[in-house]
Amino acid sequence: MAIGSTKSRRDGRLGDRDEAQLPDRDWPGVSVAVLIIAAVFRLVALELKPMHHDEGVNAGYFLLNLVRRGSYVYDPTNYHGPTLYYFALLPAKLFGLHTWTVRLTTALFGIATVWLLLCLRRRIGAYGALAAAALLAVSPGATFLARYFIHETLFVFFALGALIAFLRYLETANAQDLYLAAASLALFFATKETAFITVGTMSLAALLAFAWTRPDKRQAATRDARTPLVQRVGGASVLISHALGALFIFLSVNIIFYSSFFTNPKGIGDAVASLSFWTKTGRTDHIKPFATYLWWMLAEEAPLLIFGAVGAALALWHRRNSFAVFASFWAWGTFFAYSLIPYKTPWLMLNFIVPLAVVAGYAINELAKQCARKRSWALHALFAATIVASAYQAVQLNFVHYDDENYPYVYVHTQRDFLRLVERIEELSARAGTGLSTSVAVLSPDYWPLPWYLRDFAHVSYYGKVVQTSDQLVIASAEEREALRDLLGNAYASVGVFALRPGVELELYVRRGRGLEAADGASLRRQN
Repeated sequence: MAIGSTKSRRDGRLGDRDEAQLPDRDWPGVSVAVLIIAAVFRLVALELKPMHHDEGVNAGYFLLNLVRRGSYVYDPTNYHGPTLYYFALLPAKLFGLHTWTVRLTTALFGIATVWLLLCLRRRIGAYGALAAAALLAVSPGATFLARYFIHETLFVFFALGALIAFLRYLETANAQDLYLAAASLALFFATKETAFITVGTMSLAALLAFAWTRPDKRQAATRDARTPLVQRVGGASVLISHALGALFIFLSVNIIFYSSFFTNPKGIGDAVASLSFWTKTGRTDHIKPFATYLWWMLAEEAPLLIFGAVGAALALWHRRNSFAVFASFWAWGTFFAYSLIPYKTPWLMLNFIVPLAVVAGYAINELAKQCARKRSWALHALFAATIVASAYQAVQLNFVHYDDENYPYVYVHTQRDFLRLVERIEELSARAGTGLSTSVAVLSPDYWPLPWYLRDFAHVSYYGKVVQTSDQLVIASAEEREALRDLLGNAYASVGVFALRPGVELELYVRRGRGLEAADGASLRRQN
């Protein structure tokens, strides 16, 4: 799967004018340039936007417990699989628990997914692979979600990795490729419970691609691969041993992760039980109309949507590139499947953004082959303009409007004003001399991702309702001001109201006479 391979290999599924379009000497340099662009969009200013509620839970609860207590227990009722936390464990141990550290994990997987698209050079052509990788490198959604400490970016990486490794096995008959595919598929299932949707869609896409592709074009990539797989591996018994080995790896990896490396055997059963929980969730939470993803894609991912439609039309019309036909059914099948499910959130779009990038790359490759006979400047200009437009949208989304809910990907996101609350708490605690020993009572029922930002404070209590307290700092919902005043009287003074997310505001109070009042000086005001 090396991206630097420059040897031109004939693949009947790619057509007649593939590798000649891009000189071999240019492939490594252009590929590296695409990866650098992907890295810039995913790594720069990772800590800029405040953590989302879900990130706060992932980092401030699950990862925090794993790093500090060596404990992780899979919860099937409302949370996803364990891979995210175990892969984030190493950078957290090496560099400490910081926002940029935990997001580094998903950012690196996002870059690696772009690299995997480059590995499809022989499947969709040199221009196709580069175009697919470039489109994903600057995709507003792919970049935004790679800068999120949630499961989706790992999820699509393992899905694509399993597919590529399995396709290599079909060509090489090398057991190691099948075992790699099995490990990737296992990690895919250990990342998120909705893996069965992708696997089901891929399986159906493979059957449809086989039926749709013209029989005379169903040929493998190399001369040796045209021999039936059972003969190339050395017979049926060897093929069965490969399959059993792959099954063993698949089950072992899932058992290891869901059992928290054998410390929580119950997690294995919970992984199976999770399917019923998430089937129910898909019908009750975040309910939106069927066409929601279409409108979101048009707003943020129009190039992928348009080129993806063109690529699918070309693949189905020509019926000669079985992988392009498969990718078309995969991309649009996943799009349709997730549109059918009432549960809709922006991060789920990554499940069809990646295959749409593959199909869009194939479209560019086919158009480039046609333009090779004529002047190709128009296509180059169109694609360059597309990349620039997507990159501009990605910049606006990731670095300017990252908490603006007018953008589809910004979904009940924490407002940047929330970081002022964190800074105010740290400032008051430092100036009072109590530092991380300052006692804090959180009375608001809405407070995530606050536990992540207050992870180093030794005395923080989360009540979720208005209760009697004598802590130095109190954080309550602005809507609870009257109830708080009735209970606590004038023992506390408000020092500011801060937006948590749209429609939710938190108010910070300081207890009088506990050292913090003097720290804030004249800015304290009495409650009315």
